[in-house]
Amino acid sequence: MTKNKIRPGVYVYPMPVSIIGTIVKGKPTFMALAWINVVEYKPPLIAISSFESHYTNLGIKENQTFSVNIPSEGMVEVADYVGVVSGKEIDKSEVFEVFYGELKTAPMIQHAPINLECKVVKSINTTEFSEAERGHEIFIGKVVGAYADEYYLTNGIPDITKVKPFIFSIDNKYWKIGEFLGSAFSIGKTYKKE
Repeated sequence: MTKNKIRPGVYVYPMPVSIIGTIVKGKPTFMALAWINVVEYKPPLIAISSFESHYTNLGIKENQTFSVNIPSEGMVEVADYVGVVSGKEIDKSEVFEVFYGELKTAPMIQHAPINLECKVVKSINTTEFSEAERGHEIFIGKVVGAYADEYYLTNGIPDITKVKPFIFSIDNKYWKIGEFLGSAFSIGKTYKKE
């Protein structure tokens, strides 16, 4: 098999689709985002990367808070909607039924299987090391509250088979999660090079 050299890019699979929530001008607003990653376990930290001109960024910077809502497969259409329309032109405050945790400025989606309420601990603008004229803003948030309906839990933690999250691929497509392969930190214990 021959390795082909391809254009450098961020070919990280999978990219989980999330819906980021914040308050702008006194109203909840949301955007779909797949540029999200785990940063740390203790304390729980999440990084999101959003193009600096996104309307949602205004609320994140003003309030220093945001929510990460993990939608299920059944929410793919509405998730895409809040990703393709801008809060600058469309009021997205009525798209979802929302609730608030202790931060009060991180609106969370009632019908999303998992909700994470985050307080910004660090912001980075990529323009300082980017080749582009405008860059992304990276917000690292400490998860101060996590919420899930009982239905989506197994032994007290979110169950991927119940949550049914979906992923985004570089070619602008959404995908369902596949089948179980094996247990992490276990399946590799029997590996032997052939």
